[in-house]
Amino acid sequence: MRLIEVRDLRKHYSSGLISKQCSRAVDSVSFHIDQGETLGLVGESGCGKTTVGRLLLRLIEPTSGSIIFDSRDITRLNRKEMRKLRPRMQMIFQDPESSLNPRMRIGESIAEPFRLKLHGKMTKIEIRDRVLELVDVVGLNPEHINRFPHQLSGGQNQRVVLARILAINPEFIVADEPTASLDVSVQAQILRLMMDLKRKFCLTMLFISHDMEVVRHMSDRIAVMKEGRITDVVQQTRYSRASDATGERICDRIKGIDPEPLRATI
Repeated sequence: MRLIEVRDLRKHYSSGLISKQCSRAVDSVSFHIDQGETLGLVGESGCGKTTVGRLLLRLIEPTSGSIIFDSRDITRLNRKEMRKLRPRMQMIFQDPESSLNPRMRIGESIAEPFRLKLHGKMTKIEIRDRVLELVDVVGLNPEHINRFPHQLSGGQNQRVVLARILAINPEFIVADEPTASLDVSVQAQILRLMMDLKRKFCLTMLFISHDMEVVRHMSDRIAVMKEGRITDVVQQTRYSRASDATGERICDRIKGIDPEPLRATI
């Protein structure tokens, strides 16, 4: 079943107040993502990958085109309608600490979605039990819930972000370079965790990265992006045959990640 379908999506920015020229960050992009699938979006820095991810969640508005989510064109939804839909669509950003409230303890941060979404429907004990369950699912220890983000490592904070997202119970996740700011050894751990969570919670994902090798391990299909356009969409086993030489040039293998354990957890 097709969950996401993007049709002729464009995002143009004006080059200046006087100039009539525009910068085409995303230009005539079309693709689809099936339910339960991970589509990898790979390309060099500045090619428009992050813009595509933000457009899919309507964090920014498109210049034109359609974004079909679960048979609804979300570009036509008003703010109220979009607010109701947003829990089903979430984003993982590159810097996990910036995604967390620095004044909020980890347990409070993970509990926040329950309090907002299920206000009055869960007791404090029920919320705490659910928080501890999610803490365990993402590989943190119970004592972490009393700490603040600055007291945790980057990898631990990314696990907190994942726990918060699971609390919201989304169907679709945009992961924008989710391990780029982490140490190489920690990157492998987070990638394995994300693959496990995708399988366990039946998630659909757009995985954005500049690193073809990481995308290959995470994705069912790979879309190669260059200068605002998607030049190829291929099965991950055929990624090396992409017609655009960009697909090969941007291979920047992360050393220390063993591909077999990564693939084995799918």
